[in-house]
Parts: sequence; structure tokens; C-alpha cells
Amino acid sequence: MKSKSIWISFITVVLSFVCGFLIANALNRKEINQFKSENESLRSLQAENTKDSANATLSDEELQNKISEADQIPDNFQFQKNLGLALYRYASMKQDSKILPDALRLLNRANSINPKDREVQIGLGNAYFDTGYLNKENAGFESAREFYRKALVQNPLDIEIKTDMGLTYFLQDPPDLPAAIEQFEATLKIDPKHEKAIEFMVQSLIKKNDGAKAEQYLAQLRKVNPENRSLPELTSLVAQLNSNTPVK
Repeated sequence: MKSKSIWISFITVVLSFVCGFLIANALNRKEINQFKSENESLRSLQAENTKDSANATLSDEELQNKISEADQIPDNFQFQKNLGLALYRYASMKQDSKILPDALRLLNRANSINPKDREVQIGLGNAYFDTGYLNKENAGFESAREFYRKALVQNPLDIEIKTDMGLTYFLQDPPDLPAAIEQFEATLKIDPKHEKAIEFMVQSLIKKNDGAKAEQYLAQLRKVNPENRSLPELTSLVAQLNSNTPVK
């Protein structure tokens, strides 16, 4: 998506998943993630209002009580899974990387019990993605790819996971643009109107200094969503590139 300067200035996207589930009491929650699929394993938890979710904050004591409860029943797959996923969503919502280690620990525990569970695989991929994103470290993105690949084995047509895989390459430092472009292309072969993949394809091509191709995908982005908030910035960057003006 971005080299440090470019993506911060014009990308309104992300964490591909930048999203959140509200944890309250026994970790009731509501999905506020506009990009990712709803986790059916948590659908029985009480839904909260999106506005309230954004403002909700749990005390360290409340969080630790639930984590301690999970530690007391380490063989309970469903509890580890549900709480691990909820902690991940909460950490994403709050942009709080301090919560992610516990989310990862519980999800890895669930994965050790049932390594075939696709929701856990995706949850681990997302939690590692957020770790890489929030802590600015490549190791998190590398671990995210490991679990995204496992999830794609079970569903090779999951375009959200393909796109998120591309983002791990785009966001790493330095970015692996050929690998990112390959993943975005894979998404667009399945769904040519996938807005997020198109947007990041444009950004990848800008970084690659391929102004002609970037212009093609930029036109595609305008057709898919003329109101995309990144369009003005992307249009300016592509224009600079095609006029041989250095893109900052």
C-alpha cells in the first residue's frame, strides 16, 4: 500500500481489515469491520451499536480476567478461539498493539488444538498482519502470509485474503512490489471491480514507476467508485509520474 510517506498521506484504508469487535462483560461484541467477513463463531455474542463500539473501552482488569479464564481451560478450543478472535478485533479497533500478544497466544493455542479451523487461520493471519502494521516490523507480515496461505488452501477464491496477502508485501520494508502486484492481479481476475485491490494496484504501480499501467487502473478505480477518497491524491501522483516529475 504505502512506503511510509506515501501511504500515510493518502490511504484511508487498512488494516484490511482495520476493524473491531466490541468486547463487553463476557466479551459481547459487534463487528465494525467493513472489509472482512463476519466471524460466525462469534455471532451469538450480543451485537452492539457501531457508534458505541468505537467509544467502548475495557479496563486492564476486565481483559486480564477473561484471559486468565482462558488460561485455566487451555484445552477448550472454542473458548480459546472465541476470546482470541475477540481480543484481536478489540486490539484492531483500539489500535492497541499491547493486546495483540495475548490474542496471538490464544489463537495459536486454538490452532494447536485444531490446525484445520479456517477462522482461526484467518484470525492468526489478521493478528500477525496488525502486529506488523502497528509495530512496523516485517516479521509480523511474514507470519501473516503463512496463515493466509493455509486459509487459501481451503478456499483459493477468497479475494479478501488474496488482497490482504498483497498488502503484506506492499507494507513490508522494503516493499516487494512484484509479489504485491501478483496478489492484486489474482484478486482482480476473480473480481475486476474489487475496489481495495484496484486502489493498491495503482499505488504499487506508482511505486514501480509504471505510469501507463497506473493510469489504466486509476481509470478503472474511477468507474468502480467515483467517490473513492484516495482518487485526488492518486490522480495527482499518476500525473506527476507521467509528466516525469519525481513522485515524493
